[in-house]
Amino acid sequence: MKVHEYQARDLFKTYNIPVNDYKLVSNAKEAREASMAWKQVVVKAQVLVGGRGKAGGVKLANSPEEVEAKAAVISGLEIGGYRVDKMLVCDSASIEKEYYLGLILDRSRQGITLMLTDQGGVDIEELAEINPSAIHRLTLHPHKGIDGATLDSFLANSISLEGLRRQAISTIKNLYSLFLENDASLVEINPYALTPGGKMLALDSKINFDDNALFKHPEIEALRNPEESSPDELEARTKGLSFVSLDGDIGCMVNGAGLAMATLDLIELHGGKAANFLDVGGSSNPQKAVDALGIILRNNRIKAILINIFGGITRCDDIANGLLMARKKLDIDVPLIIRLVGTNEKEGRAILKEAGLDAIYDLDDAVRKVIRAARGVS
Repeated sequence: MKVHEYQARDLFKTYNIPVNDYKLVSNAKEAREASMAWKQVVVKAQVLVGGRGKAGGVKLANSPEEVEAKAAVISGLEIGGYRVDKMLVCDSASIEKEYYLGLILDRSRQGITLMLTDQGGVDIEELAEINPSAIHRLTLHPHKGIDGATLDSFLANSISLEGLRRQAISTIKNLYSLFLENDASLVEINPYALTPGGKMLALDSKINFDDNALFKHPEIEALRNPEESSPDELEARTKGLSFVSLDGDIGCMVNGAGLAMATLDLIELHGGKAANFLDVGGSSNPQKAVDALGIILRNNRIKAILINIFGGITRCDDIANGLLMARKKLDIDVPLIIRLVGTNEKEGRAILKEAGLDAIYDLDDAVRKVIRAARGVS
């Protein structure tokens, strides 16, 4: 789950991570009023995508009148498919040096990796490609904790920060606490800026949270922004389905996230394009099949649907019954390619056969067939 910059800043303040002054506004007039106390102001669009600056969503202003004019421009923008309806008005801090500071859940290293570079204020992904040695990394393990001596040594051997390490160590420790206590998957400060007065400030903030842990954090769940998910994704969540919209024309209904990812990979490998990721989970409730197909069929790009069930907890006969229920309740006007393997497979196949439907055993065969069907080839 992503949150807006202003929400991340609020959390930074809760964890005593220094930030510059800011106010949230929803229109140009409010932006002008919010800027009165500051000499120079930054107006920043609040959208759940990067690249705001390149899209014209971040502007500097030197007077309340200029703030109002530039906020009026920003509030009419659409950035990455998101319309700007909130803006952050910030006191512009003088910057002597920009750094990048981040924490990311790193499965390959089985820990949380701290990333630091003295080339902040730029696209960190681009820097990682162009000059990877500029990014210094330290992997932290929650069961071992974090100590000042380790961080001091890391800073001394990476970008030095002579005379500023105490501030940086305090920020890193607080950032790490925020990360662990709220089950974050990513926390970034870019830029982490040194001011002429010798103060280190978080001038931008980004936090992503692990969706699977939100049940433990209702206060974080309450920060969820509806625009992050499509209406179909929101409905799927309420019905116990994991659904993500994609840009292809082959609908997918699969049980199990791993199998769903493998199915999408196979479709891509054989030259097709999936229209969605959809995991019906381990439930054997036939209604889930009805709900899943109903959501898939709303996409007018769909030309064929692949149903890939490897029965474990999910029983093949229940899925088969769900598919027959869906045929009665829904207008299914595209080919259905069905693969059923696993628990009660024989029973499921028999149910489908009686209704005039065939089930394929081999997954590669099923993928090739759904791609042909999407292309109108029998």
